[in-house]
Amino acid sequence: MKPFTENVLTVIRSIPEGRVMTYGQVAAKAGSPRAARQVVRILHSMSRKHHLPWHRVLNAKGEIALKDEEAAMEQQLALKMEGVSVINRKIDLNTYQADV
Repeated sequence: MKPFTENVLTVIRSIPEGRVMTYGQVAAKAGSPRAARQVVRILHSMSRKHHLPWHRVLNAKGEIALKDEEAAMEQQLALKMEGVSVINRKIDLNTYQADV
């Protein structure tokens, strides 16, 4: 596994319950600020295998970015179960964004 990928997994695992990070924020913390799309790919391919809290990662606008409606609802429910307020697929980053 490449060092950036390992760093991304570490950052995602470190997001506390009830908090969120953006793809870009994860990429920056993992050492490559311009690699937000790579974070998306890593999440898509490794979330289940590595038991990642994938639901805590959002787009730069604080929105659930998943196009699949069922998966988006799963993410919204998981966030709500952690106490995160989700309104119209959007989360207030000022309130819930982690600074890991």
